[in-house]
Amino acid sequence: MPSSPLIERLTGTFGYPRLESLDAFDDFIGSPGVHLVFVPGDPARNLESDDVAVILPEIVAAFEGRFDVAVAGDAIERSVRERVESFQTPNLIFWCAGRLLGDIPKVRDWDDYMARVQAILASSGQAVA
Repeated sequence: MPSSPLIERLTGTFGYPRLESLDAFDDFIGSPGVHLVFVPGDPARNLESDDVAVILPEIVAAFEGRFDVAVAGDAIERSVRERVESFQTPNLIFWCAGRLLGDIPKVRDWDDYMARVQAILASSGQAVA
């Protein structure tokens, strides 16, 4: 599936790892702490994928390092969506030590992102300011 410059910016400019195998995915979500996996979908068919790719670094900055981020590679996207039983893309999926915390599919307004991420972080047991 073709990527886009905005999604590539996440791995290039921001340094978020691209998870290309399920082993890499399992290692990422299974490590200590809270983890967000961005599942972009096909940006050629879904314009919201690029929108979320632009918003994601702003969300990360707003929560000041309370979670780390990776981008699901094309080869594992389907498997990741099947694991969480959420097939909408783009999707921000949160994990803590291998446990699914929740997801935020599609584009949302800023206040909705802030409220949902705070609720997800609270469910992890991590303090939220």
